[in-house]
Amino acid sequence: MSLVRIPATAPADTFSGAPAAVRLPTPAELREEIPLPPLARKTTRKARIELARVLAGQDDRLVVIAGPCSVHDPDAALTYAERLSALAAELQDRLLVVMRVYVEKPRTRVGWKGLLSDPRLDGSQDLPSGLRLARGLMAQIAGTGLPVACELLDPLVPHYLADAVSWGCIGARTVQSQVHRQVTSGLDMPIGFKNATDGSVEDAVDAIVSASHPHVYPGIGDDGRATVVSTEGNPGGHVVLRGGSNGPNYQAGSVSAVLTQLAAAGLPQRLIVDASHGNSNKDHERQPLVIGDIARRIAAGEQGVVGVMIESFLAAGRQDLKTGRPDPLTYGQSVTDACVGWAQTVRMLEDLASAVAARRAALTPAPRN
Repeated sequence: MSLVRIPATAPADTFSGAPAAVRLPTPAELREEIPLPPLARKTTRKARIELARVLAGQDDRLVVIAGPCSVHDPDAALTYAERLSALAAELQDRLLVVMRVYVEKPRTRVGWKGLLSDPRLDGSQDLPSGLRLARGLMAQIAGTGLPVACELLDPLVPHYLADAVSWGCIGARTVQSQVHRQVTSGLDMPIGFKNATDGSVEDAVDAIVSASHPHVYPGIGDDGRATVVSTEGNPGGHVVLRGGSNGPNYQAGSVSAVLTQLAAAGLPQRLIVDASHGNSNKDHERQPLVIGDIARRIAAGEQGVVGVMIESFLAAGRQDLKTGRPDPLTYGQSVTDACVGWAQTVRMLEDLASAVAARRAALTPAPRN
């Protein structure tokens, strides 16, 4: 597949002064430069509707959000997307598969902040090129018929990328942020709010309620100028359980307790489980154990878990990224959190699809004689 390449140098349109300020394109300019193909637009709209139906209990398929912890190699991401797209088509009657295309990486202290910030992996921090590369990659993936999911980290970035995204996520470190609650209140897509890093869910529930209401706040317009943003509220907020410092929270008892919290807040009793992070103790080899437990519960009739997240790439494990050094990287292996490999990904998705089929069979009334 052809790919939007990183320019050899950063755009020369800079302002005078020290330090130099590199001009970003406006959201309108970037959309005009890298428009979404018709299939990408159709894929994104269709997936948003289908995700909303699953979250409303109107579609009994299971949402599966799978992909690398963060994208660092667009070519490898496209190879993964081609494989996942074919698998998604095969299982589409039971699973609604969305690819995790994370281009921003939150850091507890310091480190590589993602493809958008450092697309060359060399510390050059070429944000204009990163924006172009990220949008081009998302447009190509959605153009295969595979919906895109990403974490919304910098509040300005959705102005540039949101039209290519079917599902957004607010991470454990930003779930308390009023700014992120305001931004997501104006996005036309379902948003998952992760529980806090200590495992508590209250902040995520508060965020869902807040984002469901209208907000007025300062932001930027399509022309890049500061403007007053007025939103109508986003009805598609939901909890994503990712475990925490207190341990995992994917088990039946933990899920039941969170569903009770959601009911008390007047929210739909449905959530998504992240099989990585605290739920696997950041051990990628434990993700299949988490998925296996959820699959058994779904097969037995459990309804509250409507989706899962899996950190998955072509090659299992992770590798160190030495910024500024030309050491070759293993193709299709994560440079951030460790992921399961492709073969294991196929097995997990097939197990989840079988679980959905078993639940349907168990809930179908027996024919009368």
